[in-house]
Amino acid sequence: MIAVGTVAPDFTLHSHHDRKVTLSEFRGRTNVVLAFHVLAFTPVCAVQMQTYEREREIFDSLHAHVLAISVDAGPAKKAWAESLGGLTSVDLLSDFHPLGHVARAYGVMRDDGISERAIIVVDKQGKVAWTKLYQIPEQPDFSELKRVLEGLK
Repeated sequence: MIAVGTVAPDFTLHSHHDRKVTLSEFRGRTNVVLAFHVLAFTPVCAVQMQTYEREREIFDSLHAHVLAISVDAGPAKKAWAESLGGLTSVDLLSDFHPLGHVARAYGVMRDDGISERAIIVVDKQGKVAWTKLYQIPEQPDFSELKRVLEGLK
C-alpha cells in the first residue's frame, strides 16, 4: 500500500453524480478520504457508505470529502446509490476502465480483480496522511477515521 507522506497520485474518475471527479481539485481546500471498497451491492460496503452519508456533518466540520472507489462500472454505481436512498455527500467513483488503475496506483488492487477494503486519507496539501487496510468482511471503524481527521485540523 502507498506510504504515508507520499504525494497522492492524481486521478480522474466518473462519479455516480454524472460528473468527473479529479483528486487534485481538492488540494488546498479539503482533506479527502479515499474509501476503496470491494463491490457495489455488497452488505459491508452498503453499511460503510450509509455511515459516511449519515455522518456528513462530521465530515464537513472536519473539512473532509469522501471518494468511494471500486472497480464497478458507472451505471452500477449509480443504481447502487439509488438503492441506498440516494447518496448525496459521497462520490461513488468507478475505477472500471482501465480496470483498477487507481487501486493499482495506491497499492490496493488484488490479484482477483477487485480492490482491497482500504481507507487512505489525503490531506489538504495532497499528501497521504494515513492508511489502513481491512479484511474484506471487516467494517471500517468510523470513530478511528474521525480521530485521524481531527488530527489534521
